[in-house]
Amino acid sequence: MEDVIRTVKVKLDVPTERCDDLHQTKDQFLHCANTTAEWAWRHPNDYCVTSKQKAEKALYDRLRNETELTANLVQKGIRRAIEATKSGVARLKKGDNTSQPHFDAWSVVYDKRSATFHRNHVSLSTLNGRVECDYVLPDDPDETPIGEYLLNEDYEFRMSTLQYDRSTESFYLHARMRRTTDEQEQSTTDSSDSKHRTVLGVDLNVDGSLAVTSTGAFIGNADEMNHRRREFENTRGSMQQAGTRSAHLSIQSMKDREHRWMQDELHRASNHILEEARDHDCTHIAFENLTDIRKRMAGAKRFHAWAFRRLYQYTEYKAEMFGISVEQVSPAYTSQRCSSCGFTHENNRRSKHQFVCQKCEYELNADYNASKNIARKLLKRLHSGQKSSSGGAPCQCALTSGTLNLNGDYNAFDPASAEGESTDKPTTSVVGN
Repeated sequence: MEDVIRTVKVKLDVPTERCDDLHQTKDQFLHCANTTAEWAWRHPNDYCVTSKQKAEKALYDRLRNETELTANLVQKGIRRAIEATKSGVARLKKGDNTSQPHFDAWSVVYDKRSATFHRNHVSLSTLNGRVECDYVLPDDPDETPIGEYLLNEDYEFRMSTLQYDRSTESFYLHARMRRTTDEQEQSTTDSSDSKHRTVLGVDLNVDGSLAVTSTGAFIGNADEMNHRRREFENTRGSMQQAGTRSAHLSIQSMKDREHRWMQDELHRASNHILEEARDHDCTHIAFENLTDIRKRMAGAKRFHAWAFRRLYQYTEYKAEMFGISVEQVSPAYTSQRCSSCGFTHENNRRSKHQFVCQKCEYELNADYNASKNIARKLLKRLHSGQKSSSGGAPCQCALTSGTLNLNGDYNAFDPASAEGESTDKPTTSVVGN
């Protein structure tokens, strides 16, 4: 089926005090693109790199450190350069003259992760938080492409490009719109690719294991990370008292060493999470929402908030390479709810790491219990609005030894009874036991 995409140009009303944030975001976005282009373009001495995965693996950490951009904008900058490099390689194969891509035109690429699109305004990610921009609409928008596509509920926002007109000092959003009906028909056609959704839940902790998954994997050692960080802080404190230039240089070197060590630990943890997801054929990974995590999580400090966000970002960009979606869900009651019977009470959690349901007496590690509840929340969201042929929402959770639906009904897996079972119906699963 033809993919009907329409591009609409709309002027933005950007608050004066936030214009500089967008200009700086553009500068850093182009820095990511040009750095990638310089790294990827190796003609005529070697083959040019046209793999997005290789480019992200080689440059993502560096560009995250060199800029203040969100993970998504860094990825978009890298991918813009790789796409341009691919085009250059194609021209070389045809015998055309070309050179290393270079980006200097004012533009930033946004998708639905780095921007929130509404019918009357857009929220754009910048290096200094989000900026809300109203659309500047013509007097009679219905007679223009803005009314036909931008304001039309039959079309949804896809990837968009922000540009700046220096002559008028105005920002414009070039929004790519797609018919939602076409996407629905396309998803029906491609139903063979979406027969099931399997969710891996991840619970994050300030002590014990850094992360616990709904498959029962205990990943990283938060206690060791806290201990190492305190050692670094104590050593830096002693050096600061000296006040010499040599001490200052040593402190900076120690900060760099500490940062590299932390990054390595978080990369190991994100790789382990990805291994769990891939080993269990997961299509989604669920984290708890990290907003205000320092207020919600007892004992969480600025260090923990930074580590959790970086772990999420590492997992997100790596998962994208394998077509796995990483999303956040509300953390409300995930530590108090019994993942077996659903009974929710604050007394269910006996201690930091012990969970005993007051109703069904189900007992397990508290973090493991929370990870399954996190997975379940995303499962419910994925099924929201989807109805089976009988009118009910299909909702099946895949466990190690059976299936569990959202009503809490457990069925042991029987290979004999499954031999003749149809696999045409889409299912959604939570990985766990």
